[in-house]
Amino acid sequence: MNKLICISIAALCLASCREEAEVFEPEVIPVAPSDTGILGFYLLNEGNMGSNKSTLDYYDCTTGEYHRNIYGAANPSVPKELGDVGNDLQIYGSRLYAVINCSNKIEVMDKHTAERIGRIDIPNCRYIRFHGGFAYVTSYAGPVKLDPDYEQRGYVAKVDTATLQVLARCLVGFQPDELEIVGNKIYVANSGGYMNPNYENTVSVIDIPSFTETKRIEVARNLHRLRADRHGNLWVSSRGDYYEQPSRLYRINMAIDRLIDSLNIAVSNFHLDGDSLYLYSVAWSYISMSNEITYGIVDVAKNEIVTRNFITDGTERKIKIPYGILVHPLTKDIYVTDAVNYVSPGFLYCFDRNGQLKWEVRTGDIPAHFALRSEES
Repeated sequence: MNKLICISIAALCLASCREEAEVFEPEVIPVAPSDTGILGFYLLNEGNMGSNKSTLDYYDCTTGEYHRNIYGAANPSVPKELGDVGNDLQIYGSRLYAVINCSNKIEVMDKHTAERIGRIDIPNCRYIRFHGGFAYVTSYAGPVKLDPDYEQRGYVAKVDTATLQVLARCLVGFQPDELEIVGNKIYVANSGGYMNPNYENTVSVIDIPSFTETKRIEVARNLHRLRADRHGNLWVSSRGDYYEQPSRLYRINMAIDRLIDSLNIAVSNFHLDGDSLYLYSVAWSYISMSNEITYGIVDVAKNEIVTRNFITDGTERKIKIPYGILVHPLTKDIYVTDAVNYVSPGFLYCFDRNGQLKWEVRTGDIPAHFALRSEES
């Protein structure tokens, strides 16, 4: 029997040991299970800040079963489960890493069972990537505080994945968010998100062998996400300033580490599949006092926008606040999560490659970050 299924069954027996842990029967998605080498995916629910309600779900592609809150079931002795605000989720080797931002830690689990192995303590941690047996983690370093004169620069921490110990820190800009590793370089999106209106506008370049910042590339205000394509480009999203400078997508040539152009499309999050960059945006404007929501695809080889709405059957109206995105590497199904109102359970929607809704399922609060589990990983 699948170990994750065993955990869900065991959860029914363990619920009385910790009253605050909600336990759910697995929900069966009414579609034929797939046999593609992809076993399933984990989905990290952020939980509202200050609520200690970050949870972990799992979708089993081989059975069609969706399991909610598996971390609580697998680890009944952990008093507050995952903690406060799940900000990133990645698999490396045999382990699953969940970055829990406001709890100042990274929970390390067995990727097959979600059983807790240990934790890495990093203040105000944001995103994690891996290279050569080490984890690299962005940290805001200072407290959660809005201040245009914020004085604490952020850093990237180098962590030994064998011992889970922080070995070194490299200072970058203010409030660094996503990072991408290409060759012997780490690219870091500096946001300055706490410093409105004095946002950061640079991408830091770190040389891995010396673990030093070697360059800053000026891009745009309030940078957030990074993704490298197979053509030598680094795609960078800017959230803008919510007033005069809108959210936009930028392209850096990594051969010369220089900004070369941009595309006029807003980006909140994206997923790169081959040459197709699937994205969504929830672009808030304090001028119009409204959100503009986009579901786009960019062809990174041609540097052009293919569509501004990959959902073709009108069901995007069901989604209140898109908050996470994943594309299945083989079936090309598109998964989009909905944060709804940020305080109640969200939803996961599955669309086929043509943008037609296949199914939907309820998740935890603020579903956000995916990690694919394959036979190889």
